[in-house]
Amino acid sequence: MEWDKSPDKMDIPAVIAPIIRGLCINTLGYPGVVMYDPDTKEIPPEALIVDIEPALTEMDTVHEESVAKIVREAYTAWEFDIAPTGVDAAIQSTRIKKGPSCVVVKRKDTLEACYWIDRSLDSVKQRIADKNASLLKEKVPPDISVNSALSRAFSAAQRVDVVRNKVALVSGGMTRNKGIGEALVRSLAGSGALVFMADFDRAETERLAEAINEQEKRTAAVPLQVHVADEGSVQRLFQTIARTTGGLDICISNEDLLRVESVLEQSLEDFQAVMDVNYTGFFLMLKYGGLLFRRQHRTAPQWKTDIIQINSKWGLVGSQRHGANAGSKFGGLGLVSSAALELVAYNIKVNAICPGSFFDHPLWSDLEQGLFIQYFKSTQISGIKSPAELRAHYEAAIPMKRGCTEDDVVRTLYYLIEQEYETGQAIPVTGGEVMLH
Repeated sequence: MEWDKSPDKMDIPAVIAPIIRGLCINTLGYPGVVMYDPDTKEIPPEALIVDIEPALTEMDTVHEESVAKIVREAYTAWEFDIAPTGVDAAIQSTRIKKGPSCVVVKRKDTLEACYWIDRSLDSVKQRIADKNASLLKEKVPPDISVNSALSRAFSAAQRVDVVRNKVALVSGGMTRNKGIGEALVRSLAGSGALVFMADFDRAETERLAEAINEQEKRTAAVPLQVHVADEGSVQRLFQTIARTTGGLDICISNEDLLRVESVLEQSLEDFQAVMDVNYTGFFLMLKYGGLLFRRQHRTAPQWKTDIIQINSKWGLVGSQRHGANAGSKFGGLGLVSSAALELVAYNIKVNAICPGSFFDHPLWSDLEQGLFIQYFKSTQISGIKSPAELRAHYEAAIPMKRGCTEDDVVRTLYYLIEQEYETGQAIPVTGGEVMLH
């Protein structure tokens, strides 16, 4: 059976891998990597064997809930070390849990594929190369759920650790002129996460990933290409992620297309282009990210995951000559709040960050095409005689007396991931220029 070509286009490995990853999280207590391997032809010793035949439909597609039930039952039958009791429990405060590093999926008597498991992308690739299916072992504190054990260990000073060993996706903003995407990826990778970085510009994304991996001395960033306004492209993006790592913990949608034009003069084509990227693109990221997280949730119901949109202050207030951009960003916040109500059932938090203006970014400060130049030429403000004076005028209107920076956004991102109680929120990062009420 060719799983990739089933009649409804369902990518079965992309369904099974997140379910296996959820069980790994639930069993061993950390977000590992699950990699799909169709090439192993013999069952490795110590592998966990699962027959998915009962979960296949007459159309040779897979029923998610049935697969989750089958894999969960196989894990339940696995030989785990037993927690100490009585006097031993007082002496031995932890227990060792064991889990498979290789899950073999069969259909009747035919080996279809293996899913290899380990802590990092590099280590799981090594397991595949060595065909090493030795068991994974982890000390687990008694009677503490996975999320609570992690969250209680964090304080504001340790906030950077909330992403360590997690798998994240950042889409958009990887090119030289869009620093926020690069800043997010560099920060996440530097904090110990594995980051998929997806952008339409393949060459620029690969360049950035190579630089980050060289700096981190590991595979910390994986470049992927995506066109966020194309549903097929977004679907393939999440299928690739599922096949590579089994799933995600953090999905960051950072798409932003800006057209500075009056609503009286803007063409429908330009307006639609902004909506396609900023609004439809976020919807597709939200949809396919949510589907991937839901699959993990079937076998790791206590594990919290995050979908975060990098929105804008223009999602909170309108602005002259930014009608299309503001409209798309307002729409994005509607999706955030609505999806948050729906996806909380799967322990998925959905929030948005609304940065203020990045005055040091080329979008604003470029000496030929920057917004300061454009606004200075098109807007007559009394007493303003240069773009530099216009910038000072804008900064004076902000209570914090400066523009937003990438670091301001990164700090907010880590807060949203760390906290467990807020969802559906749009957090302004505007120096007091825009406030919540």
